[in-house]
Amino acid sequence: MGGELHCASCLHKVHRNGAITYYHQMLGAAILHPEKREVIPLMPEPIVKHDGTEKNDCERNAAKRLVAQLRQDYPHLKFIVTEDSLSSNAPHIQTLQDHDLRYILGVKAGDHAFLFQQVQVTEQAGGVTYYERHDRAAGIRHRFRFVNDVPLNASNADVRVNFIEYWEIGQNKIQHFSWVTDLRVSKRNVFQLMRGGRARWKIENETFNTLKNQGYHFEHNYGHGQQNLSVVFAMLMMLAFLVDQTQQHCCALFQAVWAKLGSKRLLWERMRALFYDYALESMQQLLEALFYGLKKPTPIVVMNSS
Repeated sequence: MGGELHCASCLHKVHRNGAITYYHQMLGAAILHPEKREVIPLMPEPIVKHDGTEKNDCERNAAKRLVAQLRQDYPHLKFIVTEDSLSSNAPHIQTLQDHDLRYILGVKAGDHAFLFQQVQVTEQAGGVTYYERHDRAAGIRHRFRFVNDVPLNASNADVRVNFIEYWEIGQNKIQHFSWVTDLRVSKRNVFQLMRGGRARWKIENETFNTLKNQGYHFEHNYGHGQQNLSVVFAMLMMLAFLVDQTQQHCCALFQAVWAKLGSKRLLWERMRALFYDYALESMQQLLEALFYGLKKPTPIVVMNSS
């Protein structure tokens, strides 16, 4: 949002011409599994300007708050955190370790030159392991290079990580990924660790793309309000998404209706149509109407003689 509509919590960007763009952001997280379509969104952390500060809040500070709240809400759950390469830095890794969280974090050669140099040095000394696995049915070759206990960067030599590099080699396409993890890597578990690292795309495809393109209209500006309204709207959308994902995972009736209609987009379209036109007592009644069908009444036309 731009112009004069803003609040004390808004982040802002000053352009070269002096114009100011005000906006809101939040850091989202979700529980996911490589073999499950559903994701379970967690309470997002707003990235907002705090009282008495002039500087914008940042994703790193929001991550600290989110991680602390996550461990407070779920003190006994075992988590493996997977994030992109921006999170592969010593302060964030220390934050994860302080809250008893394991991690599989993306890394890139351009952002982590020292790490990749150390892997190369270790390889020349014979300390790197290669491993291949073939999926003949899919025509894919999985190729790994990994090494344990290497320094993350030159300025934090005491932060030791385990490094995985992976190539998915298909008939017409090669994909390349690399991660660091605190889980010790071996030929026995490297394939599972790779799947855990690649599961991060679900936070984009299954969460945010769904929120933007499957009827939630996450990017729509529903209104800014005086202070917290835009954040409240975003929280409500995430809550609605949580309910829908829970139904998709747990509700046999929901799953049956989805299978009958064939697509999620058509499912939401039919649900909205019934919701607008009928006085429904429950979600179960709505789903049963979609699954079993219902007799549509003839519309009653209201005549105005005045």
